[in-house]
Amino acid sequence: MIQQFIELGKGFGDVFELCELIETNKHRYCNAFILTSEVNGKSVVSLAVAFNAVGDTKFMPLYICREGISHSQTKPSKRVQLFENKISEIGRKVNTLEVKHSSEFAESTLYYQYLIGIMRLHHYIPSMY
Repeated sequence: MIQQFIELGKGFGDVFELCELIETNKHRYCNAFILTSEVNGKSVVSLAVAFNAVGDTKFMPLYICREGISHSQTKPSKRVQLFENKISEIGRKVNTLEVKHSSEFAESTLYYQYLIGIMRLHHYIPSMY
């Protein structure tokens, strides 16, 4: 199984695209994630959703809006609320994980491998087979 992140953007207008992907692919839905991290003393959020492979293919896409949304415990972002509402509309729940910031990795490919490892470890996405 090939599991690959597809970056939509930093989480501005592309959150609406992510929500539309959830709506149109709810039959393929696997899991959704709010990934929190810190950089320079600021907390930021990435939103991601994993879809099951289509038919006999061995490709599992994980769409992500990476680290463009400020995070506050006291006042949640409207974009995060929109994402959470879309997931609850299809009868599912969001998994929140605290992860390292992507700037701690030399390449985004290494960061995405790190995230896939965490998601597999917690059985949020299937292991390679």
